[in-house]
Amino acid sequence: MQLAEFFSSRPDRLWALAKQMNIGHAVCGLPWEEKNEKPWDLMPLIRMKQRFADAGLTLTVIESMPPSNHIKLGTEGRDEEIEIFKQFVTNTGAAGIPVLCYNFMAQFNWFRTSTTTRTRGGALVSSYDHSLMKNAPLTEAGIVTEERLWENLQYFMERIVPVAEAAGVKLALHPDDPPITPIRGVSRILRSAADLQRAIDLVPSPNNGITLCQGTLATAGEDIPSVIRAFAKQRKLFFVHFRDVKGTPEKFEETFHDDGQTDMLEAMKTYYEMGYDGPARPDHVPTMEDEDNANPGYELLGRLFGVGYITGLMEAAQAAKRSVPV
Repeated sequence: MQLAEFFSSRPDRLWALAKQMNIGHAVCGLPWEEKNEKPWDLMPLIRMKQRFADAGLTLTVIESMPPSNHIKLGTEGRDEEIEIFKQFVTNTGAAGIPVLCYNFMAQFNWFRTSTTTRTRGGALVSSYDHSLMKNAPLTEAGIVTEERLWENLQYFMERIVPVAEAAGVKLALHPDDPPITPIRGVSRILRSAADLQRAIDLVPSPNNGITLCQGTLATAGEDIPSVIRAFAKQRKLFFVHFRDVKGTPEKFEETFHDDGQTDMLEAMKTYYEMGYDGPARPDHVPTMEDEDNANPGYELLGRLFGVGYITGLMEAAQAAKRSVPV
C-alpha cells in the first residue's frame, strides 16, 4: 500500500512533516493558484508534480475536478464542461499522474450539518443529522431525480472513459457522502457498494474503478472487508480513504481512526490479503487542542495521529500476511 496524504499544491509545513513521517505519495487538488493558465492545463500540472518531486514526494492522485455541475445535472453547458474534462484527463495522463478521484454529487459535494461536534477529549468532528434537513428548501436545481442522475452519469462516462484509457489514467469514482437521498431535493445515487458497481459497469474498462471511502460506506452499513475483496478481485480498487464513523446515514459523526465502528485492523489485513498496492490516505480527521478548526477535517494534529495509526496497522497487516502458511 502507498501511504499518502492530501497536500496543498505548494510547499507548507505538512510537506516537511510528511517526509518525517515517511510518507512517499501525494494527493492534491488542482493548482488553482495559477494566474495565467487554467489549472487543468498541462504545464500547471507538470509544475505541480515537479514541486512534489523536488520535495521527495510522488504525486499519485489528483482529487479534484474542473467545474462539472452542468455535467451532473444534464443542463445547458454540460458538453462544454465535458470537453474541458477531456482536456483535464488527457493532461493528467501526459503529466504522469496515474489516478483521478472524482465524484458525481450534484449541487454540493460532501455535506455536513455540523463541523463542531465534540468527540473524545473534546476534539471536534463533523457530523450529519438528516432530521435537520427536513424543512430545508430546494436548491436552485429544484427536484433532481435518481433516474436523471444515472442517465447523466452514463452520458459522462461514455465520453470520458475512452479518453482515460488513451491517457493511461485510472478514474476512481467516490461514493456520495452522506449516503442518503434526497438532500434538499437533490438525489444521491452512489450510496452503496452495489451503486458503485452499477456505476462502473455502465462503461466497462480497466480504467473505470472506484475510490473506496471507508467512512462513507461504513455509514451506509457496508462490511468494509467484504467491499475491499469485491472490488480488489476485479482490479477496480484505485484509491482508498482510510477513515471511520459512528452512526447511520440518518445520523452519524466522524471519529478518530481508532474510535469508530469498523474493525480497522481487519480492513488493513484485507487490503494486504488482496494485494492492494495503490494509494491510501487518512481523511476527515478530528480537530485537536489548540487548532482553530478553520479547515474542518483537515487540521494538522489529527492527520499526524491518523498517519501514525495507519502506519502501525500496515506493519501489523504485513506481519500477519508473512505468518500465514503457504
